[in-house]
Amino acid sequence: MTRLSRAARGLATAVTALLATTAAPVTAQAKPEPKAPRDFVALNSVDPTIIQEIRYFTPHNFVGDPIDGYRQPLCILTRPAAEALHAAQRKLLRQGYSLKVYDCYRPQRAVDHFVRWAEDLDDQRTKAEFYPNVDKTRLFADGYIAEKSGHSRGSTVDLTLVEIPTKPTRLYHPGQPLTPCFAPEDERFPDTSVDMGTGYDCFDTLSHTLDPRVQGEQRANRLLLKSTLEDLGFVNLAEEWWHYTFKPEAHPDTYFDFPVSRRSLTGHN
Repeated sequence: MTRLSRAARGLATAVTALLATTAAPVTAQAKPEPKAPRDFVALNSVDPTIIQEIRYFTPHNFVGDPIDGYRQPLCILTRPAAEALHAAQRKLLRQGYSLKVYDCYRPQRAVDHFVRWAEDLDDQRTKAEFYPNVDKTRLFADGYIAEKSGHSRGSTVDLTLVEIPTKPTRLYHPGQPLTPCFAPEDERFPDTSVDMGTGYDCFDTLSHTLDPRVQGEQRANRLLLKSTLEDLGFVNLAEEWWHYTFKPEAHPDTYFDFPVSRRSLTGHN
């Protein structure tokens, strides 16, 4: 082979390699997780005394599995909502109570998980506790499940009252016998809450805050929670004694999807 031929072959090889490199698909990079806006905070950075029992981080919920998007058992809220809860906690501590939050900001991917579960009519694992009297085909029509949630806007919280000093919540073990969420307090799952007449996330009309069948101590407990929070700008959802939204909402028209984790707040608070 002549020197010229060798040079030509080398040039051709280089051109071919360059074309192949140019034509090769660019390796897809992992899409970064969305971050929380700057006005979102971890509740415990505003009030570390409020108890957190984030149910959707655990399998003890109506789905029966940890929910998509809950990376840590953490309450995240807009700062005005968190500061209003801090004010409520100060009032309640003087009366011998503490707030306990079950859920705060909820990413859209978690709501999507709820929807998939509701559409799977064969999955009835949690019916005996959370919706004993409701046919699963009715969950959308009756308003228990929806494709959007106010929780995803960051100013809505699910919560209850506990007496202080508090006791640890008994661990839930998947597969254990389930008791209806509206059973008497000494029969349903113990979670240290004062007796509100039903457990959290009970899909039943007895969960309506002012249901006339709920009387005595149970009604008094609901009204104490309601009056305390409403005095500080929260609005109750009439169908759920545990559900409150701080008004005016900082993000009334936006449904966020950043994960529930401290990393979502990195650099923000």
